[in-house]
Amino acid sequence: MDRTFLLGVPLDPVTRTEALEMIRRFLREEKQRHVMTPNNEMLVEACHNTSFRDLLNRTTLNIPDSVGLLWMARFTRQRLSQRVTGVDTVTTLCTSLTEETPIFLLGAKPGVAESAAQALMSSNPHLKVTGCFAGTPREEDAPIILTMIRAAAPHLLLVAYGAPAQDLWIDRYLKELPSVRVAMGIGGTFDFLAGTRKRAPAWMRRMGLEWLWRLVREPKRIGRIWRAVVIFPLLVLRYGKAAPRI
Repeated sequence: MDRTFLLGVPLDPVTRTEALEMIRRFLREEKQRHVMTPNNEMLVEACHNTSFRDLLNRTTLNIPDSVGLLWMARFTRQRLSQRVTGVDTVTTLCTSLTEETPIFLLGAKPGVAESAAQALMSSNPHLKVTGCFAGTPREEDAPIILTMIRAAAPHLLLVAYGAPAQDLWIDRYLKELPSVRVAMGIGGTFDFLAGTRKRAPAWMRRMGLEWLWRLVREPKRIGRIWRAVVIFPLLVLRYGKAAPRI
């Protein structure tokens, strides 16, 4: 399918069902894929982080994880089918996996990945979680993390270090993890699953007001919210599909 471009970043106009079908197919094939979940803030980051933008242009699947991407695609006379969030994708995907598709949860604060794993396994007793580890994306911590993941031999690797660190980590080390067929950077998904962070009500998510919910609950995120809600649309208004020269 033709990809949609915003600020030089390709986005896949898939529905939630189509994204899940693609990831399930990737997990059946013995080939490594990197799936990303771009949002407004990540596209702003890509404007001045050329390594990150280059990575977004190499990944197998970029699912649109914010309503703002849909609005700006429409403004540039392009189309994105619907918002496909990372947390909903992970939750729905893991409810359908069997023991034949082991998974590993990497990232978040200590103990959060374990709580997220328990939540996922309570929804699907057949889910096989072969490991959880907080770790860090620092290069000096990579050897022990890679050893742990290789020993666990997962097919699905979920990494929650936040963007761009999580996806740059995947890009750097995926080839050293031969069992992994799909690696996804999934931001705050573990926190939502573990209950350490609460999602905005469904009606706010539908209206694109999730940023307001986060601002009220976490005022310290105002810089990130400013980039996502103000800077991102201004950049698209100026540059459209093309990558800015910043």
